[in-house]
Amino acid sequence: MADNFDEATKKELSAFLEKEQTQAKLHSTVHNLTTMCWDKCVTSTPSTRFSRGEESCLMNCVDRFLDTSIFLVRQIQERRD
Repeated sequence: MADNFDEATKKELSAFLEKEQTQAKLHSTVHNLTTMCWDKCVTSTPSTRFSRGEESCLMNCVDRFLDTSIFLVRQIQERRD
């Protein structure tokens, strides 16, 4: 089916697929890190508030997650340039 497209359409389709795959990887990473932070930090039955230790752990975990996300975005941008 792709053989029926002209080169410009093939390039556009390829770029779209690459973008979608990158977004899927990012979503997967977010999901995995969210699960990891929750499992690591939330040790009691969830209620209306986190304990101080849980809150601190989650904040640190989120900070590391953001650092990792920024790093990943920069790496992706560098590969595209």
